[in-house]
Amino acid sequence: MVVGAASRDIDATDSRGWRLGGTVTYASLTAARLGLHVRALMGVDSQAAHAHELDVLRSAGVELHLVPLAHGPVFDNRQSPTGRQQHVLSPSDQLPVDALPGAWRSPTAALLGPVAGELGTEWAAAFDRPVLVALAAQGLLRRLKAGAPVEPLPLRRSELTERAYAMFISAEDVAAGSQPLRELLRAGQTLIVTDGESGAMSIRCDASGISGRYVPPLPRRPAIDTTGAGDTFLAAWLAARLLTGRDDWRTLTVAAAMASLSVGRHTLEDAPTLADLCEVLVRLRDRHLD
Repeated sequence: MVVGAASRDIDATDSRGWRLGGTVTYASLTAARLGLHVRALMGVDSQAAHAHELDVLRSAGVELHLVPLAHGPVFDNRQSPTGRQQHVLSPSDQLPVDALPGAWRSPTAALLGPVAGELGTEWAAAFDRPVLVALAAQGLLRRLKAGAPVEPLPLRRSELTERAYAMFISAEDVAAGSQPLRELLRAGQTLIVTDGESGAMSIRCDASGISGRYVPPLPRRPAIDTTGAGDTFLAAWLAARLLTGRDDWRTLTVAAAMASLSVGRHTLEDAPTLADLCEVLVRLRDRHLD
């Protein structure tokens, strides 16, 4: 189960002037292409509701439930010498928790994927307690004002972070800082920080303290488009976690390989598949054996 608002990201190469994005879009497609049964509760404005990308998700097997929003998130992602800068063309309306169908409240796992603060604290209690909840926290770390750059907010403990088994952020998401890890994380939680071509770090808190594990891009490859790579990473990690029952180097390897594949593609139609992932993993295995 994936929840969030679909963003419209400005793209001059698209005839519409934008393309569909957001964690809910990239993560649900990734999980479906890895063979999971995926349901997505997706907030959409009037233009996003008719995006051809939705048919790509449906063709992959994603069961969509669209929630109309008067205002959906619209971003202009600009590259600068210091990295990506996000400018806000439109903030997002809230995605109400009562939009979640009753039959969708007990999935095996739920991924909360806000991109513009559209998921309020009530989402912490949206799913039954046995449900494994993951949180893409980047959408909670932004103050949005139309016509202005995104203002970063610090990562703080909250009802949503408390509910999550695993949280995901990128290195750029913590520009405004964070609580110390010993205060941010509770025992049993995992925080994963992705950092583009530098790889990712998994930080685990348990009864014995805090430990970390690093994974590089697998393999390193020239990037055509990094949009959605972090969302691909987290969805692949969660899929591997569900399919193997493990939270270790195996899940990180799957996630890193899938994210590395994703930066070599530009459209959702070209997003990597399970066959692509298996080919990479076999090559990595053979290289290790050599």
